[in-house]
Amino acid sequence: MLIGNVGKDPDIRYIDSGVCTAQIALATSTPGYTLPNGTNVPERTEWHNICLWRRLAEVAERYVHKGDKLYIEGELRYRSYTDKKGLTHKVAEIWATNMEMLTPRSQSTTPSQQSTPATPFPPTSSNAETGKSSSDGAPSKCPF
Repeated sequence: MLIGNVGKDPDIRYIDSGVCTAQIALATSTPGYTLPNGTNVPERTEWHNICLWRRLAEVAERYVHKGDKLYIEGELRYRSYTDKKGLTHKVAEIWATNMEMLTPRSQSTTPSQQSTPATPFPPTSSNAETGKSSSDGAPSKCPF
């Protein structure tokens, strides 16, 4: 579970036979504080890659914008890839299963939906790269 602010408008893509996907950069912050000995500990911000599929991605495309506050539930997944230079990179992603929009409508740039529960990923016949789906029905990796 994460509560944070969207860092930029969602990256929306349609794959396979019209399946909508979205990737969101979500910032979460831990407030700064002062230790008993007087040492100041600064605020710490972490960035999270959020992957949304199907209906959640369609809602994000329509209603989520930079600066909006979101509540995200999902599972943490890790993957690695090799870039064009041959370097291997490891990525942690949160595959969202539920999203709630916390920014009041009056503060959002467009009308927003307050809560969007997700349904489990239905089985797909293929995913973006391998043409196969995982045992839970979700494609085996985020296609971005």
